[in-house]
Amino acid sequence: MNYFEKVYSLVQKIPKGKVSTYGNIARALGNPRMSRQVGWALHANPSNTTTPCHRVVNQRGELSSAFAFGGKNMQKSLLEREGVEVNEHSVDLDEYFFDLTK
Repeated sequence: MNYFEKVYSLVQKIPKGKVSTYGNIARALGNPRMSRQVGWALHANPSNTTTPCHRVVNQRGELSSAFAFGGKNMQKSLLEREGVEVNEHSVDLDEYFFDLTK
């Protein structure tokens, strides 16, 4: 399994109504310095129906300005449909964070 496939596999474990971060995914895969590569993987995601990349935000809970499937507003809409409250363009990580390293 290549690195991108490992990213997709982990992101599929984030439950509805929760989010994780690029850095958390990189740490869970054993290299905390590869959060940018996590972003590249999600941008190249071949299936947004299988891999819910909208559930991944940055370390401050901010939505991606380059969300691969329609921009920030689409990511916001998808998260809100799952019950995640989005203020401006960020999520409260204290409330919605799902830790993939555990």
